[in-house]
Amino acid sequence: MDRLGIEDLTFHDLRHEATSRLAKIYTNPLELMRITGHKSLATLARYYHADAEELARRLA
Repeated sequence: MDRLGIEDLTFHDLRHEATSRLAKIYTNPLELMRITGHKSLATLARYYHADAEELARRLA
């Protein structure tokens, strides 16, 4: 990160990004929870936040 000039990047930032990307593939929240290793839907909800465009696509 120093070499690339990236500041303030943490493991949790990477986990949040990975969870959001995986949620586009695994739409079942229980399946996503098992894949990401979250122990409850509440903890999964801290890491995944669908944007309006994603929610609209799923409802279509």
